[in-house]
Amino acid sequence: MEKIEIEEIFKFLPHRYPFLFVDKIIEVKPGEMIKGIKNVTFNEPFFQGHFPDNPIFPGVLILEAMAQTGIILAKYSDPLLKEKLIVFAGIEDARFRKKIIPGDQVIMDLKLLKKKGHIWKMEGKAYVDGNVVAEAVFIAAVT
Repeated sequence: MEKIEIEEIFKFLPHRYPFLFVDKIIEVKPGEMIKGIKNVTFNEPFFQGHFPDNPIFPGVLILEAMAQTGIILAKYSDPLLKEKLIVFAGIEDARFRKKIIPGDQVIMDLKLLKKKGHIWKMEGKAYVDGNVVAEAVFIAAVT
């Protein structure tokens, strides 16, 4: 079981604060699956407006966190992609089951469904305290 700390994550993703949503990778099997962590803290800038009296981690940012985790899987699986830009190309069957609030630790679990050329398709689920809070199928493209 491989782990990837934040310093190494910087090598896989071009994202930086405030748009980096992966804090740690706790497990990765190249070409198969990856599990990442996002620690949700109250001081994140989007909570100023979403929503000041009832802070909820925005659904689109949950999807972004899972997509970033998937990009790490692709780049970790294929060293030739390390310097390539991989972008979010599509999403299918997105569902939000429960809200995520400050103090939650989100575990993002992505599994590779198929890879064809420069297209990667992955199934993702996000968990808080063992409960599914969001899920979707992601399509990523190597540019």
